[in-house]
Amino acid sequence: MNHPGGTSAAFAHAMHQAMATMSAAMTAAPMTGDVDQDFLAMMIPHHAGAVEMARLLLIHGRDPLVRQLAEGIMASQQAEIASMRGRLAYLQRADPERSREFPAPGGTRGPARH
Repeated sequence: MNHPGGTSAAFAHAMHQAMATMSAAMTAAPMTGDVDQDFLAMMIPHHAGAVEMARLLLIHGRDPLVRQLAEGIMASQQAEIASMRGRLAYLQRADPERSREFPAPGGTRGPARH
């Protein structure tokens, strides 16, 4: 459905920009050869892309349930980004023998189990 004033076209343009930004950031993530670090390095921009897309929906969208979903996506993805950044920083500086120690990511599902 088109919205008055070209909102639909503006939304489409902004969404494509968000996807391009996310894709470029994921591609630019340095691959270290450490699977855990590489996964986190690529997932952080992936989640940031989801946050941006949800933000765009809140600007342009009208359906209350879709807006509620977007708000939930923003909250959960931001929490997971913070968790992933913390874990990535820890793994980058930690002794590999101690890498299973905390801080463990909790995300939206509670503490990680080892």
